Amino acid sequence: MTERGSDRLREQFEREALVHLDSVFCFARSLTRDETAAEDLTQDTFLKAWDHWRQYTPGTNCRAWLFTICRNLRTRQAERDKRIELADTAELDSLASAALHAALAEPDRDGGFLDMPEFGDALKHALARLPEEYREAVVLADVHDQGYPDIARILGVPLGTVKSRLFRGRRLLQESLLAFAKDAGIVAGGA
Repeated sequence: MTERGSDRLREQFEREALVHLDSVFCFARSLTRDETAAEDLTQDTFLKAWDHWRQYTPGTNCRAWLFTICRNLRTRQAERDKRIELADTAELDSLASAALHAALAEPDRDGGFLDMPEFGDALKHALARLPEEYREAVVLADVHDQGYPDIARILGVPLGTVKSRLFRGRRLLQESLLAFAKDAGIVAGGA
């Protein structure tokens, strides 16, 4: 196929696909039951469709093709979330916290690490570097003392997502603070 012929087919695909943007969004919202998640799913659907536009047969039911992509993306996302939730247990969270505590406790017997003037800045910097979805969950739980169900309501996400985001956010925060402790010479391994 010539480049010009390919361009015409892509343009035809765009014309057929873009008219279904609102329908795909409504479908995505029914799958996710969340406005923001539906926006993300709709965007992912159209990106995937754009990447695979050559697989679409012009003149066929484009809306059904887009719905299929949307549903498949949501199914994969749900499977991924389920695996994350299974791996995200309170026991793992406790073990990771205990490991960090043990790494700091021995060399920092007097608790000076947390009292260091630089610690507050390091904590603020570490929080600021967290991806937004993790930062929101960590700040709501650990700064504003909100419970998991309340965080889920505030963020408009399932409880399992809150747990997952907290687990990952806290791990990233701990890694960053451990690096700070190493740099400060509180624990071995610093520069």
